[in-house]
Amino acid sequence: MIGIVDYGRGNLRSVEKALEKVGFEATIMASPAELSTVNGLILPGVGAFADAMQALEQGGWIEPLTQFARSGRPFLGICLGMQILFEIGEEHGEHTGLGLLTGRVVKFPPGRKVPHMGWNSLRLEQPSHLLEGIPNESYFYFVHSYYAEPGEKKDIVATSDYGVVFPAVVGKDNVWGAQFHPEKSSPWGLQILTNFGKWVNEDETLSSHRS
Repeated sequence: MIGIVDYGRGNLRSVEKALEKVGFEATIMASPAELSTVNGLILPGVGAFADAMQALEQGGWIEPLTQFARSGRPFLGICLGMQILFEIGEEHGEHTGLGLLTGRVVKFPPGRKVPHMGWNSLRLEQPSHLLEGIPNESYFYFVHSYYAEPGEKKDIVATSDYGVVFPAVVGKDNVWGAQFHPEKSSPWGLQILTNFGKWVNEDETLSSHRS
């Protein structure tokens, strides 16, 4: 089972429907107590960094999400949900993120229209099970005004270019993020959700063998 975090800042139903379309059971979770019932987690997000963190704090999500990430279970942030995986966001001042990945989230430099909205291609920087079956230069749908600057270059899995080359997919151990919206990036976005679902199922099988 894949959980989708409901903290009032994401397109929850579209993510749920996309997962169902590729054959994976998902549930929208309104309470941190439900985290113990899922084997994989998606943190969506639309809006501002500070507002998202405030909503997570008010909902009692921050420590449970950190514990989930430390458990080794697959964890995927989407769009703003990817950005708040990092330590610091610079939108409307400096704000603390979840700190699951090192680095900060910064605004696009002057010279390009923001938000960056539309289809952009990905350059695959390193192999990843999340991107299995995805050809280099495949197109995905983006909507964002800020981008991540990871503290560790090895966490950058794929990049895109919008006047500046920025991370489009990041990952470390079991924690991953996609700056684009896979649920709106058919067919390659659905392939990424398929890969994530398979990863969750494989992790569930390994966990049952370990227990």
